[in-house]
Amino acid sequence: MKYTFEKGEKSTEKSTVNITIELTADEWKEAIDAAYEKTKGKYSMPGFRKGKVPKKVIENAYGTGIFYEDAINYAFPKYYGEVLDKEPTIEPVAQPEIDIKDVSEKGITMAAVVAVKPEVMLGSYKGITFKKVEYNVKDEDIEAELRRLQERNSRLVDVKDRAVKDGDSVIIDYSGSVDGVKFDGGTAEKQTLVIGSHTFIPGFEEQIIGMNIGDEKDIDVKFPDDYHAENLKGKNAVFAIKLHEIKEKELPEINDEFIKDAAGAESVEAYKTEVRERMIKNNEERSDRELEDEMIKTITADTTVKVPDALVNNQIDRMVQEMSYRLSYQGLKLEDYLKYVGKTMDEYREGYRTQAEDIVKSQLVIEKIIEDEKIDATDADVEARLEEMAKAQGRPVPDVKKNMAARQLDYIKNEVIIKKFFDLLKSSNNIEKISEEEYKKAKEEENK
Repeated sequence: MKYTFEKGEKSTEKSTVNITIELTADEWKEAIDAAYEKTKGKYSMPGFRKGKVPKKVIENAYGTGIFYEDAINYAFPKYYGEVLDKEPTIEPVAQPEIDIKDVSEKGITMAAVVAVKPEVMLGSYKGITFKKVEYNVKDEDIEAELRRLQERNSRLVDVKDRAVKDGDSVIIDYSGSVDGVKFDGGTAEKQTLVIGSHTFIPGFEEQIIGMNIGDEKDIDVKFPDDYHAENLKGKNAVFAIKLHEIKEKELPEINDEFIKDAAGAESVEAYKTEVRERMIKNNEERSDRELEDEMIKTITADTTVKVPDALVNNQIDRMVQEMSYRLSYQGLKLEDYLKYVGKTMDEYREGYRTQAEDIVKSQLVIEKIIEDEKIDATDADVEARLEEMAKAQGRPVPDVKKNMAARQLDYIKNEVIIKKFFDLLKSSNNIEKISEEEYKKAKEEENK
């Protein structure tokens, strides 16, 4: 095999390498023979059992090029892989586009245009001033968490002696019609509805306030102009309502006994201390995360790189797949969701493009800095991280490692490298701490 390669044009959004592979007659014959062995089972001719027809007989009957397509499918991956092994500077990011330049019994010339990782021209990533927001835990934050715990442990109790008020949970029958004609999805029996939840269209829940158990009532509403069902957009409708039950939320009293049962803490004060410590930790993590995001955003904006379409499309694939997974947890299919929002798959994918480009560009910038700064994770680094994980799980390190697959160890190694990367950025730039109030004020000024 002989091969040549050269950098392609970078005037477009792609970075490419053009590879030309030439096979000798013997190498090409080997590929044809391999194609024959793979496909001979589908040929049958008079005088021969199926799968036993000699190659030459098949070629005489169908032409010498009968095996060429399968031979190319055999030869290209084999020799393309050899080229990549010999030329580690070629880093493909997508399947190559193949073009057959010349083919005969004497050999074959195959050309490939390969999308590769682009050149990344870093701007400044040291000596920059960044602001880090310090989020404080306030007493009202602790009280709000107590109220959420109280809400989670509330119960609904029947109400018999009064009318519906805001916040109640009611059970109703309803039947909707437009111009006297009932419409699909507009009728239900024994439907639970929380008044004030804004689950139904505007004006529906408010008109149930004041009804008593057993009351029947017609309410007038108007569907929003942007309602998802075309036949109901902007239409006036009448719903016939019958009220069956009223329930109100009963909150438990916040005392030491409740806290022991609901949260496992010894007392209300002990729980408040736990909540404060957790919030402080969460705030520190949030502050770090926002600082790191701002660092990447700023450094990426000062970097010159032409992001290959192949990388962007791969990222869009991942984002669409993640959305599909999330919908599946809700019992929905992506195809049904697209019909609901009125978009084709191409339109939906295009909506992710800008975000995908930003993500890919950021990844390329991170990889370039890691490469330039020679950041790596040693065996000792990985072992130290495993010890941290084992301590958090309350297990010995050997037990944690025992059932760990190679890809999990790779993930831990990458996790260590990324931490070192951000440690480098934080130590190489100026970090100014500001309060949450100062940050909000600065944002308000920016938005004026």
